[in-house]
Amino acid sequence: MSQVKDYSVEEKLSSLVKLQKIDSKLDGIQILKGELPIEVSDLEDEIAGLNARQNRIEEEMNGIQQFIEDKKTLIKDAQELIKKYEKQSDNVKNNREFEAVNKEIEMQTLEVKLAEKHIKDATEDIAEKAKQLELAKKAVATKETNLKGKKGELEKIIAETDKEEKNYNKQAAAAREHVDERLLASYDRIRKNYRNGLAVVPVERDSCGGCFNAIPPQKQSDIKQRKKIIVCENCGRILVDDELNDAVEIK
Repeated sequence: MSQVKDYSVEEKLSSLVKLQKIDSKLDGIQILKGELPIEVSDLEDEIAGLNARQNRIEEEMNGIQQFIEDKKTLIKDAQELIKKYEKQSDNVKNNREFEAVNKEIEMQTLEVKLAEKHIKDATEDIAEKAKQLELAKKAVATKETNLKGKKGELEKIIAETDKEEKNYNKQAAAAREHVDERLLASYDRIRKNYRNGLAVVPVERDSCGGCFNAIPPQKQSDIKQRKKIIVCENCGRILVDDELNDAVEIK
């Protein structure tokens, strides 16, 4: 909850300066990590996608293999029927029976040839999918190696900065308790607007420490009095005098 009634403008400004310096330290840690968290996440997603593709190809290959086995069974059955009809052809009594038997033999022979063609096509299909599967496996192996390296780098940085980051987060939470919610909302909004994350800046050489726009003498005087929150007319950052800024130190 807001504690604005318990703190003066100067105290709130001091807390904002402290919060800014702490957040800048935390920003520095994130810069140290760089793109590693995103790269790790992207690699994990890519590996998951490749594994799913691998599984899909294997399922398709299993389906094709079952298709081939079914066709082999069909060929075996057809060949047995051909033998059966060939035996029957030796005992036919007239041309009608002979033609009927021959027709059955021809039909079964066509079934065999068609099944053999299907097996040939399916075998070629399996060979192509086997190549795809091998490529997917190699891609997974390569990306897993990259992921291991990236994770190692990130874990090393986290191990080195974890204690420091926790300390700064704790200090940031304490500093935020000294500022009312509306001012904090403004502070957070300004931070998001700038890549360097600077929302609170000192007046340096008569200029805004953020955008370097000139600050009029009267406004500089008001800033030094610390009686109200003053923002830069050009960039919208919260302005403080350099003496207050230098007085705040972060452990």
